[in-house]
This record gives sequence, C-alpha cells and structure tokens, in this order.
Amino acid sequence: MNKTERMLAILLELQRKDKMRAEDLAAVFETSVRTIYRDMQALSESGVPIVGEPGVGYSLMEGYFLPPVSFTVEEAVTLLIGTVFVEQQFDEGYTLKAGAARGKIEAILPEHVREETQRVRASIKLLAPYDPLAGGVDKQNINLLRTAILEQRKIRLHYKKTYAEEDRGRQSTRVVAPYGLVLSQGNWLLLAYCELRAALRHFRLSRMEQLALLDERFKLPQDFDLHAYAPENDRKLSVRIWVNPSIADKVKEQNNFYMESLEETEDGLYVNFLVRVQEELLHWILGWGSGVLVLEPESLRQQIRAEAAKILESY
Repeated sequence: MNKTERMLAILLELQRKDKMRAEDLAAVFETSVRTIYRDMQALSESGVPIVGEPGVGYSLMEGYFLPPVSFTVEEAVTLLIGTVFVEQQFDEGYTLKAGAARGKIEAILPEHVREETQRVRASIKLLAPYDPLAGGVDKQNINLLRTAILEQRKIRLHYKKTYAEEDRGRQSTRVVAPYGLVLSQGNWLLLAYCELRAALRHFRLSRMEQLALLDERFKLPQDFDLHAYAPENDRKLSVRIWVNPSIADKVKEQNNFYMESLEETEDGLYVNFLVRVQEELLHWILGWGSGVLVLEPESLRQQIRAEAAKILESY
C-alpha cells in the first residue's frame, strides 16, 4: 500500500470508527507510529479537518464526510451482490433500503465500470433457500426481533421444539431477552437469554409463533460480543454409519449438519456424526433405505429396525 492509498484508508477508518490512536492505526496498516504522525500532518495540510486529542486519539471534525469513493469492478460487484442477498434474506425494511442502495451505487459508477459490472453480475445468480413457510412469516418476525434487539426489549414467544423435552414436551411459552440474529445454513436463529432456562439459548425463527414485543427492558452484558460468541458444543452422542459405494457421492454432497468425518474405503464410505439425540438422524438415515447401515450405537440400530417394521406393516 503506497502513501496515497494509506492516507485514504486512514480517512475511511476514522470516518467509520470516530476516534483512533496513532498506535492503533499503525497496527492496522502495519507501519510505524512516526509514519502515522507524518500522514496526519499531510492530511491536515491538504485541508482535511483532523482533530487530535492527546491520550484520546485522532478524529474527523464533526460533519466532515468523504466525497464519493471510486469502486473497481470487483468491489462494485461485491456490493451489488450483497444488496441482492439482503433483499432475499432480510425483512421488508431492509429489502427496500437494499434496493435503494443498489440504485445509488449503480448511479455513481462510471459507464465502463457499470457495463463491466453488469456483465459480471449476469454470470452470477443467488438462489434463496427453500422457504417452507411460503408466506414470508420469517421476515415479519425478523422485523420485530430487530426492533427488540435495538431497543433492548424482551419478547414473549410460543416455541415448538423438534423433539419433546422430558419436563415440558415439544411446545412452550418463553420470555426472552434477544441478544442477536444469526443466519446459519439458510436458517435464521435468535440468540437470546431465556428466563425459563436461565441461560443463553438458540431459537429457530421457523419454530416461533405468537411473538409479542414487551415493554420490559433488559441490559446486554457489557462483555457480550455476538461475533465472538461460540456456543458450547452439547452434541455428545456419536453415530457411525456405513454407506454403499453406489450412493457415497450423493451422501457427501448432502453435507449433513451433524457430520464430523468421512472415511473412504474400497468397501464403502464410513461416516461419523455427533448429535444430541439419535432422533436427529433417524429420518435422514431412513431416507437412504438399504444404502446406509448404522454401525453404532446399538440403540439407534434397534430404533431403525422398529421403524422399518412399522413401514413394512403399512404395506
């Protein structure tokens, strides 16, 4: 990165983060503190209103904004694809904003960049994942949850679990403090503190009903960072299966969420899984018919036999 590029990058960093120390800027751009001092002096002399506070850092004078930035074709394509993704996955508010942002980006691009960008975009297509709700209920809930997260208000919801819990069955009503939204493998998840369980829990939006925004407020823990958060792995049950070579490629392409490792041998594919309960794999295994054989645990082998017997009775 040459001096001109670095100075522009420093301006963008200050505009984004408000205040930064010379030491922090030096670490970001992998240069010396003295070089940062010289860059700041050069920026000030060129008319950029840099404010320096001893012990605090540098900032841009309030109200100062950079003029429109030029984009390369690759940068423009990246931004435009991002707006398409937001339109597909977020609620109506962000969908409209994404469309408006795309129009503004396209409007400021030089004609030759715009034409090349359109050519590249024509060769890339994003397909939204299958939505079993078909009515956009998830997007409506995202809007409510986004409001609750930003305003730090609790939510009451009715939740349906995939498998019954010993103490409460499959369905329950929860009051939660929403910490953040996560899009994982095409599914929206809410990370929230659950008052019923007195712990952080993940809730899939597709299993939520009767969401209500409450007046009661909550405080987000000061040390909580959604992007740094990693849930404890509670999948402890090991499952091992054998796959017939004739369908091995199809099984690998499925890339089951619970899959831990694969072993390809001459007599077939061996796959290892980690699950919370064996029912999480039951129907997936049955779907492969005789092409898949459960090796362990024995309890799952017995459950497969029982399900197969029921299927045989039905025919």
